[in-house]
Amino acid sequence: MNIIKNRYLYFGISLLVIIPGLIFMGLHWAANPQEGPLPLGIDFTGGVLLELQFDGGTLPVMQDIKNIFAGFSTDAEPIADPVVQPLGDNGYSIRSKPMSDTTHTQIIAKIEELSGGKVTVLNATSISASMGNEVARSAGLAVLVAAMAILAYIWFAFRKVKHAFRYGTAAIIAMLHDILVVVGVEAMLGYFLGWQADALFLTALLTVIGFSVHDTIVVFDRVRENSLRLSRIPFETMVNHSVVQTLDRSINTQLTVMFTLLALVLFGGASIRHFTVILLVGILSGTYSSIFNASPILVVWENQEWKNWFRRKEEFAA
Repeated sequence: MNIIKNRYLYFGISLLVIIPGLIFMGLHWAANPQEGPLPLGIDFTGGVLLELQFDGGTLPVMQDIKNIFAGFSTDAEPIADPVVQPLGDNGYSIRSKPMSDTTHTQIIAKIEELSGGKVTVLNATSISASMGNEVARSAGLAVLVAAMAILAYIWFAFRKVKHAFRYGTAAIIAMLHDILVVVGVEAMLGYFLGWQADALFLTALLTVIGFSVHDTIVVFDRVRENSLRLSRIPFETMVNHSVVQTLDRSINTQLTVMFTLLALVLFGGASIRHFTVILLVGILSGTYSSIFNASPILVVWENQEWKNWFRRKEEFAA
């Protein structure tokens, strides 16, 4: 099985997956320059999270709840168009812009009146805009620190191998691939389903980074072992042999996680569906990048193939 041979096909598939996400990120940024490339939840922008359970009466439709919020909107307190999502069979999770305690109480009273039954507030969380900005800065710093720590660790662990820096750099590139896939999918889900990036999304993203690098290190560790034992064979052949040797382990390990996440997506309920979908996408991307991107990058770097990318075929043949 010659996996490395078709490396540019794998790179092309990655681009086909990433580019649509980048387009939707650009569309959102153009429409909402204050938020950036992703629709942000109250964890980043500040606002109010209400989790309501309806006991007795009728369960209002989501549009009626949005209409109630719109009735309380003013220029000073623009709380219209909240994000309303199902919470179990008899509840809603509502995310809106900041509001006063008085407005909050009045809205719940109106919703209770509309339902005709009792409304229980399971959770009422308010986050200031300044706290949201701090969370956003911390998120960016966390990803940066993770990348630097990964690069330093791999560089140290592979210090006895020729060009150890390349292994860390290739792992970082594969990790960036997974970040772009996850963020792009989040942008598309936000566009079509109204999902917003929140603290759980950040948790899923950091978890994906960990899984991606873990699988990449497993492959690279076998490359390191074979580079010492099979030093006389061509580098590309040795890398391909290493990937094939770890292929079963990589796929079987990740499939176990993905089957569990798929069960949670289907049966875990609406409250964690966003988190599990993002995690499932990220684990799938991480498995792909560790096998089909990270190791081929080493081969491209070793062969310095970029020198021939823009040359004519005749010159390359000569």
